[in-house]
Amino acid sequence: MSKLSIRERLSADEKTFTQYCLGFGLSIITTLLAYSLVSNHLLAGWGLAYTIVGLALLQVVIQLIFFLHLNHESEPRWNLMMLDFTLLIVVIVVVGTLWVMQHLNYHGSPEATETYIVNDEGYRR
Repeated sequence: MSKLSIRERLSADEKTFTQYCLGFGLSIITTLLAYSLVSNHLLAGWGLAYTIVGLALLQVVIQLIFFLHLNHESEPRWNLMMLDFTLLIVVIVVVGTLWVMQHLNYHGSPEATETYIVNDEGYRR
């Protein structure tokens, strides 16, 4: 391993600092975009939910690349596997949460549950 000169070391530090600043800026942009979508009521319903999930996944990728430096390893296959595993966990958590939230209508009051079942499934006593 060769020793780096002071100029090379400073150049590498400046590059790392620039990467951190870029990653931080992109993370702030995705967060503010999600916040503005919700606070200004630009989208509603499932469109808003899917957009928020997409922005969250984008922010995960940004943080993996800029802060965890997954694009700097010698074996890119491991990077892809870590990214795939992270996305799998996020998808499981998000889809599971949305599924539970969608099916909470069955656990409301008995009258609301009966009305929901009659309207949704056409079942009557």
